[in-house]
Amino acid sequence: MKSFILITLISIGAKCSYAQFAPPAGQPSSTAIFKDSSIITSWASGCTVVRGYQDISNTSLGFASVGDSSMAIGMAGGSSGVVSLGDGGYGILTFDEPIENGLGWDFAVFENSFSDDFLELAFVEVSSDGINFFRFPATSLTQDIVQVGGFGNIDATKINNLAGKYRAQYGTPFDLDELANQAGLNVNAITHVKVIDVVGCIQDSFATFDQLGNKINDPWNTPFASSGFDLDAVGVIEQSTVSVETHIFSKNVQVFPNPAHTFVTIQFFENTLIQEINLINALGQISTISSEEKQNSQLSLDLSGYQPGMYYLNIQTTQGNITQRLLIQND
Repeated sequence: MKSFILITLISIGAKCSYAQFAPPAGQPSSTAIFKDSSIITSWASGCTVVRGYQDISNTSLGFASVGDSSMAIGMAGGSSGVVSLGDGGYGILTFDEPIENGLGWDFAVFENSFSDDFLELAFVEVSSDGINFFRFPATSLTQDIVQVGGFGNIDATKINNLAGKYRAQYGTPFDLDELANQAGLNVNAITHVKVIDVVGCIQDSFATFDQLGNKINDPWNTPFASSGFDLDAVGVIEQSTVSVETHIFSKNVQVFPNPAHTFVTIQFFENTLIQEINLINALGQISTISSEEKQNSQLSLDLSGYQPGMYYLNIQTTQGNITQRLLIQND
């Protein structure tokens, strides 16, 4: 018995020692996107929900029932509430215009967690035809030896590419570039986003798995009407509304180094008239770095006065506007 306990503790400790992903909202290097951020250009306009059971191990309790599909439409954090998906339930969201693969994050999924460590998770898939869906490669480094209880906590730094990583009003962002080589998917014309509740049970009969084959351990069981992932909203960052000329222009700009420390360089592959450059943090707060028109092929910017974290560099020129994700780190 002592040997079994020791092996179990070693197994838990091995996974708990990992903390390699972005931290909770508001902390340096967090990727959380605030619902009022100016980088969000629109919100889902349609939603269909298929409910899961309140408790997949006791189906006699029936299905989750809080909210309805209309509550996942529009802006996050609104007065309409959320829709609870239940164990393994899912919602499919649609948009007025397709989502495209831009520079950096392309959309964000919002849940309604009341804290930074009570996290109910969901897989995210996308489709460009509404039929064939492709899943973002998710990772969970949470230990899978001891079940996280229904009101238990997990560490956001051990979670990647799973919706629900951040507390209410802060979205988990996704980058379509990770799926760019999938046959049958047009990452520049995403019409559907599917959010699928992770059944956080570690029992073999009900477990769900990440891309590495790890069981995903999150708060379970939650035998209530509000069971499972509480879908609040999906915010769009990159949407197919810009001209072909702007697409071509964005390919002719390089930002480096990224991550950056005290400076960053913008390289244009042709001489460009720059009108304004802004740096936007995850809360949507805008800092203007340059508002003077400049004719340049290369420009270096001083970042020494900015706190470490995830930002968006917005470059406005006479040829078009582009926004690129920029991570600022300590020296």
